[in-house]
Amino acid sequence: MENSKPWLKPALEFGPLILFFAVFMLYRTDTVLIAGRPYGGFILATLAFIPALMATTAIQWRMTGKLAPMQVATLVLVVVFGGLSVWLNDPRFFTLKPTIIYLMFAAILGTGLMLRRNWLGAVLSEALPMDAEGWRKLTLRMALFFVFLAMLNEVVWRNMSESSWVWFKTFGLPVLLFVFLLGNAGLYRAHALPPKDVADDDRAL
Repeated sequence: MENSKPWLKPALEFGPLILFFAVFMLYRTDTVLIAGRPYGGFILATLAFIPALMATTAIQWRMTGKLAPMQVATLVLVVVFGGLSVWLNDPRFFTLKPTIIYLMFAAILGTGLMLRRNWLGAVLSEALPMDAEGWRKLTLRMALFFVFLAMLNEVVWRNMSESSWVWFKTFGLPVLLFVFLLGNAGLYRAHALPPKDVADDDRAL
């Protein structure tokens, strides 16, 4: 299914985020009454984002038969913190969610480094075959990058407007991730496994 429809995977991954942005921009200056309670555009966008992410995650699971641990963790935190924002009508819980996610990812990667376990490679080795030293370097860089993103999210949501945070969340974070991945192209090349070694390396993970 994925091969016949190459647009489907990015649509599932970015669809809920684009929906969040669209709903927020549509209602950002309005207040809507739901069950007698007034909700602003941010809460309405969050209310749309949660079921959309649940649906796209379920579709990805049905398509592939599996979900990455980061996908599961992200979904749980979105439901918990997004649900708190909607329930308490307070956007701060949802804006705090990326900080928690990035710190958690950084902690997981850091723990893997300390235990000398290649957890990142176990997830991504099929798409990016590298030797053990390459995965160690990438894991360290990615852990530090996630800490940076967590700190940056705190600066943005605590010091800027809701609109600024939504733009940052929708476009800024994906661009930063893309730049990070592109910036490590030299590492990928330097530590790439020869084709004949890929299968052996996968069995060793």
